[in-house]
Amino acid sequence: MTPSTAPATPAATARAASYDDLVAGVLRGDFGPDPRTQRIAVAFSTRQSVRHEGRTGGYRNEVLSLRLAAAVGACAVEPGTLPDAAVEDCVGADVARLLTHELRPVRVAALDAYLMHTHPHTPGNGARPWSLPAGSSLRKSRARARAVAGLVDAAPGARVLVVGVVNSLLEALRERGLGYVPCDLKGGTTEWGEPIRTDALAELAGCDAVLASGMTLGNGTFEPLRAQALRHGTPLVMFAQTGSAVLPRLIGAGVTAVCAEPYPFFWLDGGPGILHRYRAGTANQGAAR
Repeated sequence: MTPSTAPATPAATARAASYDDLVAGVLRGDFGPDPRTQRIAVAFSTRQSVRHEGRTGGYRNEVLSLRLAAAVGACAVEPGTLPDAAVEDCVGADVARLLTHELRPVRVAALDAYLMHTHPHTPGNGARPWSLPAGSSLRKSRARARAVAGLVDAAPGARVLVVGVVNSLLEALRERGLGYVPCDLKGGTTEWGEPIRTDALAELAGCDAVLASGMTLGNGTFEPLRAQALRHGTPLVMFAQTGSAVLPRLIGAGVTAVCAEPYPFFWLDGGPGILHRYRAGTANQGAAR
């Protein structure tokens, strides 16, 4: 059997009960062709440092990306933590092997590449396109933030737990009259001097909704967050460069909406771009047969 070069017809179901359940389903062939037949052709890492005009602070990004046919899967890592050998280790490897790789970012990027290949961001798979304008990095960041914040189904005055602090997202929530609790493993303060909490699970019960980064997939904090949001009945909205094709498959299992941003990301180019938004009730349209 030779590796497929075209996206497969979606399998009988596009749902999963958890991240581990999703991985198991992919390995069984529930979501498309046998991942042992799907090989990664290109692997690369992208490093970025930015300070938007008018902002006092900046940040850095590093992302591992894997290409499967026309699809690119991605997982962000803490800058400087990805071994150089990881990129070489992925090239030519089959997806099934990479799904059991010792490095979590490799496992996540491989799963994302496979699902981007088999369940691309199309209306038939539940995606709704959202255009980003051309412009400066700050203009595009704020446009993305409005698209993400618009998925939070909460009335003015509600309190949103933000896991993975992005200052433009905090601005967009304030524009909607929403309060927020910023949370990030790195701690520190926001652009406006607000303290950033470090324990998201400890803050969740006191919030009306959760807005979390796909980076939680890469650092291992997603599953506890998903499970606790599900137990509390708290809406969980994900904004995802990491795992943009993974998280829509978990809508209905604690995830209520996803703003998916596959490679190339808004910060890589000044031209127009596109996001893909999913809500409960749409993520599995066209996939359940």
